[in-house]
Amino acid sequence: MVSHRRPAKPAYDPHTVKEHIVETPLNEEMSKSFLEYAYSVIYARALPDARDGLKPVQRRIIYQMGQMNLNPDRPYMKSARVVGEVMGKLHPHGDSAIYDTLVRMAQSWSMRYMLVDGQGNFGSPGDDPAAAMRYTEC
Repeated sequence: MVSHRRPAKPAYDPHTVKEHIVETPLNEEMSKSFLEYAYSVIYARALPDARDGLKPVQRRIIYQMGQMNLNPDRPYMKSARVVGEVMGKLHPHGDSAIYDTLVRMAQSWSMRYMLVDGQGNFGSPGDDPAAAMRYTEC
């Protein structure tokens, strides 16, 4: 019996593929790449969104508090629990950044409208820091 199948072709033909390597000075490439990265970080994380005025970490905290059913008619919950939920599910970058943002959202002098109803020592306008997250509730 004769097989009428064609022989398998390689994924690419090494004789027709041309390498295109552009030599670039290292300092130029690092400068260009870092500048692009810095712009993307500033745009994606540091600047508030024009639609609602929130930064991504603020939006994640509010969303997770809603998922945890932390409404004004419900009892307070430890801030450490909220920070842990946000870090575990939405924002895996470290608890201090999340807690600092949560504290700012509970301070009446930091934002025009308080977004979090905090209970405990959330700092003072005179540069007193907030208590550790295990001592505060929101």
